[in-house]
Amino acid sequence: MSFNIALSGIAAAQKDLNTTANNIANVNTTGFKESRAEFADVYANSIFSNSKTTVGGGVTTTQVAQQFHQGSLLFTSNALDMAISGGGFFVTASTAGSQDYSFTRAGAFKVDANNFMVDSAGNFLQTFPVDKDGNSTSVSLTTTRPVQIPDTAGSPVMTENVGIQMNLNAGEKAKDPAAFNPNDSDSYNNSTSVTIYDSLGEPHILTTYFVRPENGAYTGVNNWVTFYALDGQQVDLNGAAGTYNTDADGDGAPDDLNGDGVLDTTLAQSAGGWRGAVISFDSAGAYIGSNPAVITTEALGVSGAAVLGPGADGAQDLTITYGNPTQYASAFEVTELTQDGTTVGRLTNVEVGADGLVNASYSNGSTVPLARVALVRFANEQGLTQVGNTSWKESLASGPALAGEANSGTFGSIRSSALEQSNVDLTTELVDLISAQRNFQANSRTLEVNNTLQQTVLQIR
Repeated sequence: MSFNIALSGIAAAQKDLNTTANNIANVNTTGFKESRAEFADVYANSIFSNSKTTVGGGVTTTQVAQQFHQGSLLFTSNALDMAISGGGFFVTASTAGSQDYSFTRAGAFKVDANNFMVDSAGNFLQTFPVDKDGNSTSVSLTTTRPVQIPDTAGSPVMTENVGIQMNLNAGEKAKDPAAFNPNDSDSYNNSTSVTIYDSLGEPHILTTYFVRPENGAYTGVNNWVTFYALDGQQVDLNGAAGTYNTDADGDGAPDDLNGDGVLDTTLAQSAGGWRGAVISFDSAGAYIGSNPAVITTEALGVSGAAVLGPGADGAQDLTITYGNPTQYASAFEVTELTQDGTTVGRLTNVEVGADGLVNASYSNGSTVPLARVALVRFANEQGLTQVGNTSWKESLASGPALAGEANSGTFGSIRSSALEQSNVDLTTELVDLISAQRNFQANSRTLEVNNTLQQTVLQIR
């Protein structure tokens, strides 16, 4: 009997040593959770025995339980590295489309040859699908899928609308719009440029020139003439060019020199054939409107020298909108300059938010939400089955996996460019190692004493 008790003690001490050694070996393993050997005494009794005098039967290992408390975070320079701050597990699958899921806290992800996000063993990270605004369309584990990061973003979209907002200096010197020449900076007051795109995604520079006309003031109204060029070539306007009132006699009031009751006007057109639009301000510098009211270019592939290259949509035109421009006595300043076209974008950056949303940024300025990282939790984490590679499988003891989004409910937030380190406390493990060693030695001594006593009994004559 005493032999068995001593042997059970040695076996338990060996199990404790093995557990401690495994913890120490994985002190630098990302996402590793330390284990703790748990023991219970062996006690056998029957209804006819005297429990007051019964001796225990030794010790047994009841469980090697993993401890899922949070490990410290190690920050990295890899945007695909992820750590969970709080509860939850990442979900991985060995093949695309498989529902044989594994669960891990190790977030060292990378992209494979097909641009899928995978872990170090090649398992696919599972994510929830999202709409164009980045909102999850489903949070069910069965609808998760691998996330693939495209190298390019979409197809080219030709520019249709250009928005300009600026301040024109009321103190600028007046010039003659008829003398406008884009190659002569003295023939205009200011200019600004924006890149637009044709139907093939080819970029072009649209330049807007501002000219404050001579003798061009209504009573209480100030006019400016705008001309447009694409890659330095003339861009004509749809409809008649704008007109502005004249003040030929210089008295500060619009003229009616022929006395017909109609104010004299001048066409906003240069001697070189450049037709412009007129934008008007009141005496307080506030925007009144433009003539034409809607400034639209003629088809860029038809007008002038056919600016667009071969293959592009020659019917492309642009609607130019002025959003509350002003004419104050301050320097010329462009406060907004927008256009709605895009070219083909090349991948420049990938970011993961605290809520798990994976965004890809592209060289054309677009940001595309790709997916949202799926997290799961369990009623009993210690019931999970270890499968190696710092991963676990669902079991009857753990309960079913409950899926959800990061940073919501009981799920933790995701920290991009970070890894969760092992939660092993090396100092504690070394102390436990000494304790397990002493326990092993004590049980070995018990076995040795029992052997000596039995040898003595056998030698009695």
